[in-house]
Amino acid sequence: MARSILSKDVRKEIQQIGEVDVLVGIPSYNSARTIPHVVRAVSAGLAKYFPKHRTLLVNSDGGSTDGTQEAVKETTLDDLDILLMEHPVYPVHKIVTPHHGMPGKGNAFRTIFKIASALNAKACAVVDSDLRSITPEWIELLIEPVLFHGYDFVAPYYKRHKYDGTITNSIVYPLTRTLYGKRIRQPIGGDFGFSGRLGQHYLQKRVYDTDVARFGIDIWMTTTAVADGFKVCQSFLGAKIHQPKDPATDLSEMLAQVIGSVFRLMEIYYPVWSEVAGSDAVKEFGFKFEVGLEPIRVNLERMVDSFQHGLSNLSPIWRKILSPDLMIQLEEIASHHVVEFYLPDATWVRIMYDFALAYRRRAMSRTHILKSLTPLYLGWIASFVNQTMESDAGEVEEKLEGLSQEFEKQKIYLLANWDKGIKP
Repeated sequence: MARSILSKDVRKEIQQIGEVDVLVGIPSYNSARTIPHVVRAVSAGLAKYFPKHRTLLVNSDGGSTDGTQEAVKETTLDDLDILLMEHPVYPVHKIVTPHHGMPGKGNAFRTIFKIASALNAKACAVVDSDLRSITPEWIELLIEPVLFHGYDFVAPYYKRHKYDGTITNSIVYPLTRTLYGKRIRQPIGGDFGFSGRLGQHYLQKRVYDTDVARFGIDIWMTTTAVADGFKVCQSFLGAKIHQPKDPATDLSEMLAQVIGSVFRLMEIYYPVWSEVAGSDAVKEFGFKFEVGLEPIRVNLERMVDSFQHGLSNLSPIWRKILSPDLMIQLEEIASHHVVEFYLPDATWVRIMYDFALAYRRRAMSRTHILKSLTPLYLGWIASFVNQTMESDAGEVEEKLEGLSQEFEKQKIYLLANWDKGIKP
């Protein structure tokens, strides 16, 4: 990567620091209210768990106008003596820098990768700037598997409300697991650990001027690590608490961005996933425990209404994507009232595979394909809510395991049709 992505002042700071063992990056944009807590947690984690290592905190900011960078510079850990059993040999250094290039989290990450490379960091982590539930232990759990156990990539494993993370639960986790054969439960979690070696590998990829860098960097990091043969694991971090949202609101753009990134990665890594059968568990670190979770309100009527309106308004598009037998099934499903609404897992998996195939063969504008998925997705979520309203966390996880197995079962359909309609 061009040296110019780091400013002269940052290059001078890097030269003064020389090398670090552990680096933690915090990408941010207008996070002045939440980032001080994250900075304190990261600083405490570095000082407490890695006192004999040279450590660095990097804030890669996307042009905040609310004082985020100033908040990072001013945040200190006044109660360090209370938190620590052993005083650190080295101080926790801090670099605050804007990132350059296309707006988005991906270029914030590129700046972090670049600084880590320049300082020859052995183990790195990135954490979101708006976390309310981060603790110093998160830093241990994201860094230790890399620094002491030889792993290259550490995915987060959170406890979340059964109606939080529905894009992950219904699409990204089961599909990624099926494609690449690793059961990484939160492939778009946002908080990751990675080795310096993997960070160098990320730097060589040509994605930073694409939409992947803007919208899909989390799934890109996970998929690249798995598909390119790096050693992966996951760490249980407890609860991830952030501002909850109804799954039916502010959705269409996010769904299109995330699923578009997954589909693009499917095209890139077809030679890898076409050879994968079944899936395997990955090594887990951390102690699992039950956590209190904030409730998530869902509006069943709105979701079912969106599905029914989609069938009325988007049928011409859906008929170019879905088979006639699926369209008949959808018409039958749409005739049911809210409390009886049910979309079978097998139907949902077939829908997702048909959308991936339509994206692959460019059945129409890829934007239209992705945006037209939203009412179908809301229909599956409505069905899921109807089935799990009285279910506890364990029962919900069993249902999602069944969905994942259905994705794996139908992978043969995806493979059989992957190149149909593709011009040589």
